[in-house]
Amino acid sequence: MSDLNTLTIADARDKLRSGEVTSVDLTSACLDAVQGAKTLNAFVHDTPEIARAQAKAADARIKAGDAPDMCGIPLGIKDLFCTKGVPSQAGSAILEGFTPEYESTVTQNLFDAGAVMLGKLNMDEFAMGSSNETSTYGDVISPWRRGNDEAALTPGGSSGGSASAVAADLCLAATGTDTGGSIRQPAAFTGLVGIKPTYGRCSRWGVVAFASSLDQAGPITKTVRDGAIMLEAMCSHDEKDSTSVDIPVPNFEAALTGDIKGKKIGIPREYRMDGMPDEIEKLWADGTTMMKDAGAEIVNISLPHTKYALPAYYVIAPAEASSNLARYDGVRYGHRAKLAGGDGITEMYEKTRAEGFGHEVQRRVMIGTYVLSAGFYDAYYNRARRVRTLIKKDFEDVFEQGIDAILTPATPSAAFGLGEMTDADPIQMYLNDVFTVTVNLAGLPGISVPAGLDKQGLPLGLQLIGRPWEEGELLNAAYVMERAAGFVSKPAKWW
Repeated sequence: MSDLNTLTIADARDKLRSGEVTSVDLTSACLDAVQGAKTLNAFVHDTPEIARAQAKAADARIKAGDAPDMCGIPLGIKDLFCTKGVPSQAGSAILEGFTPEYESTVTQNLFDAGAVMLGKLNMDEFAMGSSNETSTYGDVISPWRRGNDEAALTPGGSSGGSASAVAADLCLAATGTDTGGSIRQPAAFTGLVGIKPTYGRCSRWGVVAFASSLDQAGPITKTVRDGAIMLEAMCSHDEKDSTSVDIPVPNFEAALTGDIKGKKIGIPREYRMDGMPDEIEKLWADGTTMMKDAGAEIVNISLPHTKYALPAYYVIAPAEASSNLARYDGVRYGHRAKLAGGDGITEMYEKTRAEGFGHEVQRRVMIGTYVLSAGFYDAYYNRARRVRTLIKKDFEDVFEQGIDAILTPATPSAAFGLGEMTDADPIQMYLNDVFTVTVNLAGLPGISVPAGLDKQGLPLGLQLIGRPWEEGELLNAAYVMERAAGFVSKPAKWW
């Protein structure tokens, strides 16, 4: 089979178990696909030797009969995850040359389960961006196109390399991280499933920090079932991460019963934004009908503080970024600026950070430093934290009323062209997160499911938001929607 790279995780698992294919075959097919898709700029650090060695070990493990579900599955790893002995730059010039001597907990969990790493994936610098145009490696290009238009489109961000690679069948799935929508938005833009689990479900240890109270790792996959399989392997309690929660990780795939009869699905009135495109409005209405037809009860709900979510997010996230990125100073690792004769330590810091950080990162660090400064701490940062508490309370109140999941659009539009928003007001770019940031502020699980195409033939996604720690229930609701929507579209190969 020459098209092994197009398999889902579930199908590949079954074929590996039956002996129909080997992990070496699967991995070779993916490595060939990666080499043939350099135009997309999705993979930035290829690791073919590691991949082939892991594939051989996986085949031996499968033959011995003790293989977990992810054993032998070729993956792409977002460049935000530290991988031992492999460059891990977080898409930034300031970490050029950094090769960790340790493995992130999430990637270690995947490798312990027998997964195969094809390489590291491109991303917005330090995960700051919604279009994958802030990377030191250059823009990622989506495999999707508008009809016969050859204009390069964004795959979304910050996990743009992950979304582009999975949508183009370069790997069977990929890791991502989600701070304000960075898994769900690119998944929606590329016709994939993206899961942001409850805050604390996946360890953050070894993941380069952007905003520590918001960051959470998750999978980008071709189907909901694949998402359930991969998420279970990624999750664990980790003593090295103080925010990691010590609760059992259930069998998420077993939760996919396809039965949501009697479940209450909330439709928040505040998500009906002014100027929402008719296509998004219709998609949301169609999704509501799908859930109702599956036996769910549709309930109109209110999340009154939604309108304050974006302003609060864009105070809290830059504030935490300002604190986290202070460590990148050219002293211990990464890039160090060349100094003139009279330069001292202060000049070294200034030059290194000016050269190493891109414009978007600089913008957010400056915003964060400003809102944390003595005269503005209460006016901005503390006020944003209070708003965050109110947003979290909105969701708690709704769930206490018996709502099982909340249905919203995933993005305010389909994918846009590279360069179309970068020269505009940066706030226009930030509005891409309007439906997703509330989930991070409240620490809830969320999932994006492909549900249709716009008039130009581009994917559109719907988002389901679940109760904390109930990813299984959320995945089941998403599974029902996935089956009802019947989304099977793939990008036509042009690369």
